Amino acid sequence: MNLQKIKNQNIKIPQCTLCPRLIEHCKNISEKKRKAFINEKYWGKPVPSFGDPKAKLFILGLAPAAHGANRTGRMFTGDRSGEWLYRALYKAGFSNQMESVHSTDSLKLKNAYITATAHCAPPQNKPTPEEIKNCLPYLENEIKWIPIKVYLVLGQIALNSLWKTLSPNQKKPKFKHLGEHRLPDGRVILMSYHPSQQNTFTKRLTEPMFDEVFHRANQLIQS
Repeated sequence: MNLQKIKNQNIKIPQCTLCPRLIEHCKNISEKKRKAFINEKYWGKPVPSFGDPKAKLFILGLAPAAHGANRTGRMFTGDRSGEWLYRALYKAGFSNQMESVHSTDSLKLKNAYITATAHCAPPQNKPTPEEIKNCLPYLENEIKWIPIKVYLVLGQIALNSLWKTLSPNQKKPKFKHLGEHRLPDGRVILMSYHPSQQNTFTKRLTEPMFDEVFHRANQLIQS
């Protein structure tokens, strides 16, 4: 039953029109293409979540990239952040291949599910609080329907959104890379820097550091 609910929600997400600013931005980007992708057809609308609906690992990012997921139609696909994420997932056994190229390729996730705080690509990569609020019901449903053991939040904004959904009246844990917070029901929030170019180019996040996140996720799932 929940599998069908997840499938239905991911069909509905691309039809969402709750945030006119974001809908317009996604459309404009898809028309004013980056030169490297000038011959490609852009997705240009809200991007659905992706992965195994029976996943124990639930990965929450910020938002689709303008020329990444907004182009390819799959979360964390078509940009440098995605290259880091899917490489790490593959090495940790959560994916059948190291690269995610397009929503039509043969990639499959095993025991992992990827979603975002906002499902549309925002200008300057900064959704407004109201836009984030509009997307929260999707996140709330996924949390109800997926048998999660580990929530992996990629960055402070992801932690903020998850906390509003899980424990809005409780004190929020402090964000730190590889930080952990155990919830009363036994599930764990695991924290990581986002694999954005801002973090990876400056070495704030290195590949061994990111690999350790998924190693720890595996440990928590198996414990």
